[in-house]
Amino acid sequence: MDLSKRLQTIISLVEPGEMIADIGTDHGYVPIALVRRGICRKGLAMDVGNGPLERAREHIHAHSMENVIETRLSDGLHMLQPGEADRIVIAGMGGPLMQRILEEGEAAARAAGQLILSPQSGLREFRRFLTENHYYIQNEAMLREDGKDYTILIVHDGEPEVYDESDYTYGKRIREEDIPVKIDYLKREIALRESLLDKLHAKNTEKAAIRREELTGELRLAQTAHSRLLASEIEENGKK
Repeated sequence: MDLSKRLQTIISLVEPGEMIADIGTDHGYVPIALVRRGICRKGLAMDVGNGPLERAREHIHAHSMENVIETRLSDGLHMLQPGEADRIVIAGMGGPLMQRILEEGEAAARAAGQLILSPQSGLREFRRFLTENHYYIQNEAMLREDGKDYTILIVHDGEPEVYDESDYTYGKRIREEDIPVKIDYLKREIALRESLLDKLHAKNTEKAAIRREELTGELRLAQTAHSRLLASEIEENGKK
């Protein structure tokens, strides 16, 4: 299997367990890799569409893993019983859809010891949803592939930490090995907003004034996140 950098990172974050449920499995690569490597004993490849499930079945058959990986037609977590899977991966979809999946399958999500979640959009509101609904964001991973930034959240049921707007927007923590990626990302976020503010500087319309205020607030959040990350990096280096 030729795994993308994003899938390789997701797989590397899954802790050893009994059963992995991959929601929106598409080709079934995640459960196949996790079971092949002995990280999980069994797998569930779940998808809302018959087409992706058929592709997953073909790949599972090609690896002779029909006895340890089951395919299951399911809208999100609807067909997963609480406690059936102790590891759940949900990736490759927008934050609002992922939130709906967790809301509708709450019992199964909370029963899992680890959730690996990678929303493709709406990260700020998704982090807010998690913390307001008593999920603990243990850590985050970040990577850049083919010009696109991906964030992966490692989550479990539990008391959340206090988050402010900068934390909701850019995250509260990051794996040490991903700090350089996130620093570069925040630099791009800051530079983009500074450039947009420069372009609006000479415009005196009410609309431009409103947009300047919005961008100024966004810039402060990015600068705060950047300063905090640099401070944490210095602290970590001081412990070595």
